[in-house]
Amino acid sequence: MKASSLYAGRSALAAAAGWLRGALAIGVLLAAAGCATGPNANPADPLEPLNRKTAAFNDKVDDLVLRPVATAYHRVLPSPVRAGVTNFFGNLSDVWSFVNSVAQLKLHNGFDDFVRVNINTFWGVGGIFDIATQVGLPRHSEDFGQTLGRWGVPSGPYLVLPLLGPSTFRDAAALIVDVHGDPVNYINEIPVRNSLYALRLVDIRSNLLQVSALLDAAALDRYTFTRDAFLQRRLSDVHDGNLPDSGAVAPADAPSDAPADKPADKP
Repeated sequence: MKASSLYAGRSALAAAAGWLRGALAIGVLLAAAGCATGPNANPADPLEPLNRKTAAFNDKVDDLVLRPVATAYHRVLPSPVRAGVTNFFGNLSDVWSFVNSVAQLKLHNGFDDFVRVNINTFWGVGGIFDIATQVGLPRHSEDFGQTLGRWGVPSGPYLVLPLLGPSTFRDAAALIVDVHGDPVNYINEIPVRNSLYALRLVDIRSNLLQVSALLDAAALDRYTFTRDAFLQRRLSDVHDGNLPDSGAVAPADAPSDAPADKPADKP
């Protein structure tokens, strides 16, 4: 590996660590100040007023742009083609999952990811066909936010990112490293790279059309439902499905954060 690549990797990790420390510090200060969310506010979401505004903006962009484009994509392209696109990007994501599985010392998962990439790349025509799943190798979706959580980095407050959606302070900081771990990021031809980014976004949104329709019909408060579901999923992701014994929805790594059952009226 070239020295420049190593330097870039170290720079990305350093930037992520610095961003994370600053983000968590801001989150702690805002939480201590109360953030004008009231005594009954969810302790995992001290930034709720700001987050709701960002979520409303994201919903508007989705309604005006993403959902119509994804709907047209779903209607125009036949199912086998859409499945091939999903499999292709899934194969690319398996590369980064392998790195994070190893970083988390999940060596069995890392082995699965490594074999998946090789099988699907060479026998699945660049990942268009998911041969690995058919032969019994499951996909393990791992990202750098999960790696940080695995090693005890607290999630910090819930955070809704413009255009990117639900996150936490830890996961937002981890995005800096996740971007460097995305194989699409290393395509030199900018038009090709941007086209792949756009295609992946539309494909993801297309796969969520039915879910969003059910959410619109079932959720009384879309924001609260989305927040609680996201935090619960991230908690499960970090702990491999072994959720801590707690009846409350907590940040994505409750064991590393402040106790979730802290009385609401305690100063």
